[in-house]
Amino acid sequence: MPLELVTIPCRADNYAFLLHDSETGQTALIDAPETAPIAAELAARHWRLDDILITHHHADHTTGVDDLRAAHGARVIGATADSHRLPALDLAVAGGETFSSCGAEVRVIDVPGHTVGHIAFYVPAAAAVFTGDSLMALGCGRLFEGTPAQMWDSLQRLRALPPETRVCSGHEYTAANARFALSIDPGNADLISRAAEIDAARAEGRPTVPSSLQTECRTNPFLRADDPGLKTAIGMGAAPDVEVFAEVRHRKDRF
Repeated sequence: MPLELVTIPCRADNYAFLLHDSETGQTALIDAPETAPIAAELAARHWRLDDILITHHHADHTTGVDDLRAAHGARVIGATADSHRLPALDLAVAGGETFSSCGAEVRVIDVPGHTVGHIAFYVPAAAAVFTGDSLMALGCGRLFEGTPAQMWDSLQRLRALPPETRVCSGHEYTAANARFALSIDPGNADLISRAAEIDAARAEGRPTVPSSLQTECRTNPFLRADDPGLKTAIGMGAAPDVEVFAEVRHRKDRF
């Protein structure tokens, strides 16, 4: 049986994710923005929580960690580089390393930019990557600690995953991200179609996360800084890719 993926709305616009192996009964949580909705989902499904995976140190991704660990005895996993500012870790990991959770291989990817210690978790058996605030649906995280070059490198690493990969990002920012993307890439037919789908989903109260990597590659301007069409659209046809990325990020920050 494939791993089951559950998206849990938390706080104002955050998401947490559960991965569950029905054969073993093991469950992993990726990020813990708050305790109550996660605890309620686990209780409703009669699932125990075995692992908590943390993408980065910000409070809107870690607030529920200690309560959930205490309630379930869960193992907490996060970045070695950020261990000094994360909840206490039972397993510290770094980019390029792998570990097992829910009986599946989890590959750790370094994705600095939003923060310098940010990591993502790629689970091939679930065809899912948990990106926190690095690659987001139609966007990427603000560069609070890292540089444009770091974030562009991070996004290229994520872009190289199989196209069918589900991108499980940390926030419901997609409608606002679509409005920005259309402002700089108004002729993108795939983007126009996706924006309409996003508006319909939000009108019905449905999440727009996860998204597919294939869709992100066609529509997310932050993944397309090396795309000649996007470069031309923003008047930077001959510019280096990283400068195009930096300009797109700067425009989004002011949007």
